[in-house]
Amino acid sequence: MRRAPWMIAMLAATGVACFQPETSPDPAVSAPGVEEASVEVAPHPDEAAGAAGHDLRVSGSEMAMRLELPDVVEKVMPSVVGINTERSVRQMASPFGRSPFGGHPFFGPRGMPQQPQERVQEGLGSGVIVDAEGIVLTNNHVIEGADTIRLTLNDGREFEAEVVGSDPQSDIAVLRFKDAPDDLKAIEFGDSDALRLAESVVAIGNPFGLSSTVTLGIVSAKGRGNMGIVDYEDFIQTDAAINPGNSGGALVNLRGELVGINTAILSKSGGYQGVGFAIPSKMARGIMESLVETGKVSRGWLGVMIQELTPELASALEIPESARGVVVSDVQPQSPAARAGLQRGDLITSIAGRSVSSPGELKNRVGMAQPGTEVEVAYLREGQAMKGRLELGALEDAAGVASAPGFAPSPVEGLSLQALNDELRAQLRVPPALRQGVAVTEVAPGSEAARLRLRPGDVILEVNRRPVSSPADVSQLWQTSRGQVLVLLYRQGATIFMTLPAN
Repeated sequence: MRRAPWMIAMLAATGVACFQPETSPDPAVSAPGVEEASVEVAPHPDEAAGAAGHDLRVSGSEMAMRLELPDVVEKVMPSVVGINTERSVRQMASPFGRSPFGGHPFFGPRGMPQQPQERVQEGLGSGVIVDAEGIVLTNNHVIEGADTIRLTLNDGREFEAEVVGSDPQSDIAVLRFKDAPDDLKAIEFGDSDALRLAESVVAIGNPFGLSSTVTLGIVSAKGRGNMGIVDYEDFIQTDAAINPGNSGGALVNLRGELVGINTAILSKSGGYQGVGFAIPSKMARGIMESLVETGKVSRGWLGVMIQELTPELASALEIPESARGVVVSDVQPQSPAARAGLQRGDLITSIAGRSVSSPGELKNRVGMAQPGTEVEVAYLREGQAMKGRLELGALEDAAGVASAPGFAPSPVEGLSLQALNDELRAQLRVPPALRQGVAVTEVAPGSEAARLRLRPGDVILEVNRRPVSSPADVSQLWQTSRGQVLVLLYRQGATIFMTLPAN
């Protein structure tokens, strides 16, 4: 249907999004259309390595493919669909002003409370046909909570769809045509791992409901994580224009192969500002196959709590400056990591033959592997390289796994400590596996303890790699430290290392 210019202007002015704000994965950095504050993203370590030794000038073969780009787009366009969703929402009548029919706005004519009113909320997005039998890939946030889903082909035909399965942790959903036509054209999958920085890519979707929109850009980064959009992040970053309505659409290379599912933008205005993110096709395809086959996604489980390796932590743990990896802050009992001999303080450097340099990388590698997969883990312990083999567990099974009170002078101004007892254990929800520790019961505002980022409810488990069971233990080990103190804390269900000044 052709839209009048005034309608297009109105859509652009009101910021029509490809999803409903109530279902956005994160209001700070999320699907196109959400206002977001300035975010500074550090370059991924693999980027420099990926670019090193490569001539970033456009090669003759790529130039030839650019000249053939219209043919490529014409081939791919029938595989990209528009997605229209409807969902019913209940809300109270407006509290402003009196009802035009008389009486109070919250009450009827006879003082009876008004019932919540239902209205239909519409959403726009995109999807990609990946199987000619009628399988469509899109984002979870495009279809989440929808009562009805309609797919619109490039030629304007509309069909109803049903949800095969969805995975909010990666923001992937799989749909199926309820009555698929015989002439559906499936896109070919490409190798997202083989993408190079500055390689040209094309984004195809339905921004602002404008069907069959094509934008050209480059791969500006790979392996983007820690964005806070979803739990499992390994985004392709691109400057191909992505706007509200593009979510779930195709990111293709110049051969017309699917290399990503467009998912999010980084923007202050809610519109395109040069930074977009796509889920790599390799990740999307694995999740899709699991959803189609079993209706759910099974993820591997290692059984460790991990954190970033900082220079201060490397110094405290005596890890060589040249080492890269992820620090193990705890190992869960009876977990695959425990059976393989991993210990708190180890530095995991690679898993399954692939190096890891951030917690996000390790989480993705393990989470994308199937339970039961046997992998080799390489790690450093006290400067010595070690290896072990283990069989990954299932993440859904991961949940299957006292000293006398005492007080002592605090080693830090403004810090109150108390040895764990049964009451504190229950109050702070300390698991039975942590048999001893010292609870932080109070942190004075503006004190030295507050400046060190200690919090009430923290449980100090170790000081300088030595277990503590009383405030006196903490004070003694702290006061005999030189330069800095290495503290192991239990905080809100996780154990973390912190390096703090000794004085």
